[in-house]
Amino acid sequence: MTAWLLLAGAIASEVAASLSLKGALDQPAWYVLVVAGYACSFALLAAVLRLGFPLGVAYGIWGAVGVAATALLAAVIFGEALTPLMLAGMALIICGVLCVELGSQQAGRRAAARGAQAGHPPVPPEAAP
Repeated sequence: MTAWLLLAGAIASEVAASLSLKGALDQPAWYVLVVAGYACSFALLAAVLRLGFPLGVAYGIWGAVGVAATALLAAVIFGEALTPLMLAGMALIICGVLCVELGSQQAGRRAAARGAQAGHPPVPPEAAP
C-alpha cells in the first residue's frame, strides 16, 4: 500500500510541475514549483522502486496517469483542446499500462510459485506491485 501512495504522490508532483511549466511562461516565479515538483516526483518514483515495484509497471503507471491527468487539467485550467480522439488515445494508453500491470502480477505469482516449490521464502507484500 505504501508503494501505491508514493506512486500517487509522484504522479501528483509531476502533474503539478507540468501544469506550473505552462504558468511559468507568463510568470517566471512558477519555475520554482516546476523544479520542486519534478525533483519531488523523481524522488518519490525512486522510493517506489526501492520498495520493489517493477520499473516497467511503476514508470508506465506514472507516465500514463501523468499524461492523462495533465491533459485533462490543462483543458480545465488553460482551456486547451481535448478532442474525442485525444480521449481515446488516453484510454488506450491507460489500457496498455493496465495490461503491463496485470502481466507483472501474473509473472510475480508464477515466480512466487516457483520459489515456493524450490523452498524459497515468499516475497513480502510491500515488494509486490
